[in-house]
Amino acid sequence: MKRTIIAVCASALLATGAFAGEMKLAVTTSFHNSGLSDILLPRIKEDTGIEVQLLVVGTGQAIKLGEAGDVDAILVHSRKAEDKFLTGGFGTHRREIMYNDFVFIGPSADAAMIADAENAADALGRIMTAQAPFVSRGDDSGTHKKELSLWAAAEIVPEGAWYSAVGAGMGAALNTAAGMDAYIMADRASWLNFGNKGNLALLYAGDPILFNQYAYLPVNPDKHAHVKTELAAKLEAWLVSDTAKVLINNYKINGKTLFVFNAE
Repeated sequence: MKRTIIAVCASALLATGAFAGEMKLAVTTSFHNSGLSDILLPRIKEDTGIEVQLLVVGTGQAIKLGEAGDVDAILVHSRKAEDKFLTGGFGTHRREIMYNDFVFIGPSADAAMIADAENAADALGRIMTAQAPFVSRGDDSGTHKKELSLWAAAEIVPEGAWYSAVGAGMGAALNTAAGMDAYIMADRASWLNFGNKGNLALLYAGDPILFNQYAYLPVNPDKHAHVKTELAAKLEAWLVSDTAKVLINNYKINGKTLFVFNAE
């Protein structure tokens, strides 16, 4: 009788996902710095029973962790790198989850006058012409990759005393920019959730090229048989659910939206 009761209880717990297990998810520092993970993870555990262990790194490092099979899935924001990950057979597929945009932050005095820029290339050109201090993450993250692509599109080679690559995550890079009274490119969510703004202000945004898509890519079990494919699939199903949509779209700081859900 006692065994029967225990079995019934165990079945009930399994049905609610209480014993689903743990999985590792590599996520970008920008996603973590936004504070959204603090909103999503408790609900994911409640709804699915999955204990998601985050490895917070830049996109480049997240992809390396996926390639090595050190995580079960990755959540990143660099389409070119993601496509290469898939082409190499390291991921099973790519699922878009949400987006925001990149913005240019700088001293409120705006000596380079980027607030008047016509587009992102013009903003970067003004910074270079003024030789105004600029902080780059310099860490092979999705944000860093995007920044480099924008300099290249503007036909500018960023180098010199005015350009500082700090090799750090988004929060640390923003802190450096605040301390130096420098310009920096950041994702909107990290900026809105950043507490040490100092004299910095959001000066330029709106160019379509600054669109910032986040995508979920499960690691391919054909490459690494030990990855927890079922848990990765269960997490993906939750991330594209109506529950996730509401939580992501309703996550705001001072009334400002940080991410927009666009999973299909």
